This record gives sequence, C-alpha cells and structure tokens, in this order.
Amino acid sequence: MKYWGALCLALAASIWGSMYVASKYVLDYVPPFTLLWLRYALAGIVLTIILLVTKKHKVASRDILLLAWIGFIGYFISIGAQFIGTKLADAHTGALMTSSSPVFTFLLAWLLLEETITRRKLLALLLSMLGIIAVIGITGNEPINVGGSIALMVAAITWALLSVYVKKASTRYSSLTITTYAILFALLFTTPAAIGEMQHQTVRLFANPLVWTGTLYIALISTALAFFLWNKGMDLLEAGAGSLFLCFQPVVGSLLGWLLLDEVLKTSFFIGAAFIISALVIASLPPKKALP
Repeated sequence: MKYWGALCLALAASIWGSMYVASKYVLDYVPPFTLLWLRYALAGIVLTIILLVTKKHKVASRDILLLAWIGFIGYFISIGAQFIGTKLADAHTGALMTSSSPVFTFLLAWLLLEETITRRKLLALLLSMLGIIAVIGITGNEPINVGGSIALMVAAITWALLSVYVKKASTRYSSLTITTYAILFALLFTTPAAIGEMQHQTVRLFANPLVWTGTLYIALISTALAFFLWNKGMDLLEAGAGSLFLCFQPVVGSLLGWLLLDEVLKTSFFIGAAFIISALVIASLPPKKALP
C-alpha cells in the first residue's frame, strides 16, 4: 500500500507538471480566477456524480468545517496565492518557492500529526531541495518582487496545511469524499473572485477548440483526477514523506517544456532530477525492522 501511495503522488505531481503547458495557453484567453472557477465547477460535477453513485456522500455534521477548511486553505487560498504570486513574480521564482512546500509539511506534520522526523526523512528532504535548486536554478532573469514572493510563500505554507489536514480527514473518510467536498467548498469561495474578475476582463473560452479542450484537461485531469490521487497518496503515506513527491512536478514540467515548447535542458536538470528521484526512493522505503 505504501508503494501504491507513492505511485498516486507521483502521478498527481506529474499531471500538475503537465498542467503548466495547458494553462500557459489557456490563460491567454481565460483570466486566472475564472479558470480556477471553471476547474472546480467541472471537476465538482464529475466527482459529485461519482460520489453519489458510490454512496460515499454522507459526512458527519461535525466534520463539515474540516472539509470546508481543506477547500478554503488548500484549493482556494493556496492556488489563488500561487496565481497572484506567479503573476507578480517571474515563473522561475514561482516554481522554486512553490516547490519548497515539503519543508513546511515536515514541520507541520511533526507539530500537528506528531510524525517523527528521522535521519532518513531529513536526508530525503535535503536531496529533494538540492534537486529542485538544480532543476530550476537559483537565479532568475528578473528582479525579486517582494509582494509576489510573499504570495508564493503563502501558497507553499497553505499547501502544506492542506496535506496535513487531508491526512487527518482520511482517518474518517475516503479520498473521494474528501476531494469532492473540498472542491465544492473551493468553488463556493472562488465564485466572488471570479465574478469580480469577469466584470473587468474578457473571457474567450470558445475562441478556438484548444482553449476549451485545454480547460477540460485542466478541470478533469489536473483537478478532479490529480487532487484525488494526491489525497489518496497522502492517506497511504506519512504527510512529510508524501509531500516530497511535489518535487516531481518541476521535473515533468521541464521535460514537457523541452518536448513541446522547444525549451533547453541543461546538465543541471539531469543532476537535479537524479537527486529528486533518489529522495523519493529513500522516502518510499519501508522502515527497517528491528532484529528479534
């Protein structure tokens, strides 16, 4: 089950890596919070149907606030802050700071879930962070934007909170239930921002087939499927170790940028990718059994 959890997290991070290619195109036609609203609306419809068919829609009234909190802090605040930060700062800074989320997840999992921090976990964390720096680099082409950097730091911390609270909720509910309710709450929170945005910006969702097919991919694959896989993986792995798989996202994004956007991969990319893969292998290994 631990390896299945690792596979779920790796697939989710890979899908999010591929989303950069789709969103890079779609955001030229659809404003960010409007696209976020469309993601949650379409994903929410599909997941709600599945939830009702599988009869996993019942939750205790005492847990509604927990599921609403996951939707608010993770799917609204974190992703909204990432949009704002990426817009204000350069893409390099956005990728680097967002990928720092595992550091905060380790700390929050230790504080809120009482997960132990072992030497092997610290080694995996160190390797993954070194790998991120090698893949993305440590200097950008633009000056640092303080407001954008703050927004990106908020995105990283709140995503770490999401991972921790998903772990807590998974003791009582399935990954499908958690994902569906959280997305529906996020849809509710995103609606005012999307309405305000649409009053001042033009939405060209049907400008050409690539725009709406890209939107469908972002909503159904990058949101409904990827969020479910991430929550399932966090259910099967410890929050700290599981969060390291987020580092797989820039690796896949860089590879797709090379394949589809003619971007250049430097030697540092391959060194960084090797560090990240090594960290994920270390994090996924079962604990050593004590000698009898």
